[in-house]
Amino acid sequence: MTLTGKTAIVTGGSRGIGRAIVRRLARDGATVVFSYKENKAQADELAARLDGVIAVRADQEDPAALDALFAPVSDGLDILVNNAAVNPRAPIADITAEEFDRVMTVNALFPLLAMRRAASALRDGGRVVNISTLNTVLPAPGHALYCASKAALEQFTAVAAREFGERGITVNTVSPGATDTDLLRASNPPEALEQTAALTALRRLGRPDDIADVVSFLAGPDSHWITGQNLRAGGGFLL
Repeated sequence: MTLTGKTAIVTGGSRGIGRAIVRRLARDGATVVFSYKENKAQADELAARLDGVIAVRADQEDPAALDALFAPVSDGLDILVNNAAVNPRAPIADITAEEFDRVMTVNALFPLLAMRRAASALRDGGRVVNISTLNTVLPAPGHALYCASKAALEQFTAVAAREFGERGITVNTVSPGATDTDLLRASNPPEALEQTAALTALRRLGRPDDIADVVSFLAGPDSHWITGQNLRAGGGFLL
């Protein structure tokens, strides 16, 4: 229970990697506030099953939703995990200005504003963990907006590490590889997933709990001398 007495915010915590992070931080002893957009039933079920876990509806397309997200932690915050993101696939020839604005708002602007809010809410020695992707170094066709927005988030991480470091606050990125979620399986044929697993040093897809374990480490006391780093949690897909 390394996080007993700590308070955390996790964005996009109702499913997939975010859900695993919520579960892990709660198991480590933290009080966890997590956001969701549409999956109210899943969010309520998770909050009801775990002690000290609060679900808050917050649509990251609207930066004003930060008020609702941070309201339950008005007494102070120890951990911020920016996890929620969107990944609409489109070739560059089909990208619209409206879709650019939407993806950049959800994946880059909202996390940046969350870090801005956290700058005053975080207690000394706090933690910020931003979830990126291996796609920033392994770009794929159709993912221009996703790659660009996550690359921006990685740069925000590096600068925030410099700015927050004086108070002992660490800021790091975790970049998952292919992780076995419903979303991954819905958007990729089985043969593509088999090929990815075969090319990974550990010979399997990642699991949400694999990523949550890395986040737990960065959120905990043993990571106090690690900041401004990008931990690529891909099982050895990128070496």
